[in-house]
Amino acid sequence: MRLLSLLLLLPASLLAQSLPSLPAVAEPASPAAPELHEDPVLHGQSPNAMPANPNLPTLWLIGDSTVRNGTAGDGSGGQWGWGAPLEYFFDRTKINVVNRAMGGTSSRSFYTSNWTRVLPNIKKGDIVIMQFGANDNGDPVTGKTAIKGTGPETVDSNGETVHSFGWYMAQYVKETRDKGATPIICSLTPRNRFKSDGSFQRDTTTHAAWAAQTAKDTNTPFVDLYELIARRSEQLGKDKVAAFYGPTPTEYLHTNWLGAVSNAECVIGGLKGLKENPLAKFLSARGNLVPALDPTLPALPVKNPAPAGVALAN
Repeated sequence: MRLLSLLLLLPASLLAQSLPSLPAVAEPASPAAPELHEDPVLHGQSPNAMPANPNLPTLWLIGDSTVRNGTAGDGSGGQWGWGAPLEYFFDRTKINVVNRAMGGTSSRSFYTSNWTRVLPNIKKGDIVIMQFGANDNGDPVTGKTAIKGTGPETVDSNGETVHSFGWYMAQYVKETRDKGATPIICSLTPRNRFKSDGSFQRDTTTHAAWAAQTAKDTNTPFVDLYELIARRSEQLGKDKVAAFYGPTPTEYLHTNWLGAVSNAECVIGGLKGLKENPLAKFLSARGNLVPALDPTLPALPVKNPAPAGVALAN
């Protein structure tokens, strides 16, 4: 048996911090994995990032701070979204990875304020992964959120016609397809909450369910990231999962680099679990090592990434 090697690069700002050792998972014997000598630069994480090579297809990421944290997306404050380490699971000689997610946005506010700066750059053959919900709680009339659910109802908010969460997700899907690109819907990342019996506390009746329903209604590939992370959390246990969040012990939504790596692995595993994975041919050697994850089965735990420097491209 060999151990699955997923040695991701640690940001320079975290080099002085010691990361917890997580249990290794034995994998069935297989040919030795190739050495991974990858560019230690995150190319697509700035607020207005564009494809590094316009001749290649591009994977666009849109969402909130759980996908790209903060305005700069550079790990300031020790928090990272899963869209940062996701770059390392793809062969960037075959595909660009551009993370245009923005912290603090809801499905509605991203659509009205950020999507118009992303959509014109999407071209035929591109892929768009979308994940919203963390900031879609609240009053749609006085706040920035969508109406709860997937229905056709609307309300007025200072002259703006506000739609449901499902409506905005369906619009992203439609407008992505209108550009000749492929949409993929992810359910939101869960908040880190455990029950007293050690099981993970789920809320499967709101945004995770509405994302799944929209994917079904629009015939869109769906990665149930919420459930995949919940299952991995249950397998690792409360104490080990606490090390994924930061910078304070009370943080339960935003991840540090280790947590971002874990969530990115779940994204890749979820993509591999699709009946047809439109990103399969673009995976890096590291991406090819991640097993397909079925949200109805227990997930594999993450490995502790090896310390090394990561720089952000300008």
